[in-house]
Amino acid sequence: MAVDVVTEVVIERPVFEVAAYVGDPANAPEWYANIESVQWRTEPPIAVGSRMDFVAHFLGRRLAYTYEVVELAPLERLVMRTAQGPFPMETSYEWSSVGEKATRMTLRNRGEPSGFAGVAAPLMSAAMRRANQKDLARLKTVLESR
Repeated sequence: MAVDVVTEVVIERPVFEVAAYVGDPANAPEWYANIESVQWRTEPPIAVGSRMDFVAHFLGRRLAYTYEVVELAPLERLVMRTAQGPFPMETSYEWSSVGEKATRMTLRNRGEPSGFAGVAAPLMSAAMRRANQKDLARLKTVLESR
């Protein structure tokens, strides 16, 4: 069974601010509760082909994985896929203007877990949805307090 979780939030900041902040992986530990660290494997700034090592904790497990940027449309969309790790995962961010000074950000995580993770996909999806909602609320707080 596939995991496909979509969450969104409206942030009272213009698209260029939200996209610049979220599009810099070094900021991820500040707004993602489960991400402990991010290390660049390629030189910044972010571009198609950029690779970063992430260390996270999710459902009581430590996860280490490498994301590769596979799509980048500045101020619109960023898509990263795991190049290695516990199961294939794709994370995408989309940004769109809501009026002149607000941004709708959509976060999507999807993948095909195998083995035990595949059996637990419905539980994993629910946990991921809750975590993403909390992370987007944190992102909103961080960006709106600037």
